[in-house]
Amino acid sequence: MEYVVLVDEQDKEMGTMEKLQAHEEGRLHRAISVFIFNTRGEMLLQQRAAGKYHSALLWTNACCSHPRPGERVADAAHRRLQEEMGMNCLLNEAFSFTYKAELEHGLTEHEYDHVFTGITDAHPALNPTEAAAWRYTGITELQDDIAEQPGLYTEWFKICIKEHVAKLQPRN
Repeated sequence: MEYVVLVDEQDKEMGTMEKLQAHEEGRLHRAISVFIFNTRGEMLLQQRAAGKYHSALLWTNACCSHPRPGERVADAAHRRLQEEMGMNCLLNEAFSFTYKAELEHGLTEHEYDHVFTGITDAHPALNPTEAAAWRYTGITELQDDIAEQPGLYTEWFKICIKEHVAKLQPRN
């Protein structure tokens, strides 16, 4: 059973809860999101695996997940990038934000999300239980595609791109 760290609006730990229960109850919890760019400035996207319990087969950022209780957010970002995409690179914490989004099956994502960025030209080695496909795309093309076909993308990814695209440009 996986647990998430419940937090308040300032990211102060308030306890732990089983991950599915936190999503069923819409409880605010700590999360990480990793945005990877190549040296041409294109963003790496993953298509979530068909077996995911929510947002299956939707396109999103390189990886996202939750730190384990007692795990530092930076360590969780590196761990999940390796577990989901088979990649490792230098990651910098770019910013954090809080969002709430209704999902299918009565689930709610309510997260204090720590966003990391990195630069690499490596190609992913996908974990098929996590990701079905990947692609690099330019930011402008991505924003146009989200505007034209929003149903192809995860809710949190659309929020992050719309509200924070300028903050996502990685620093070396």
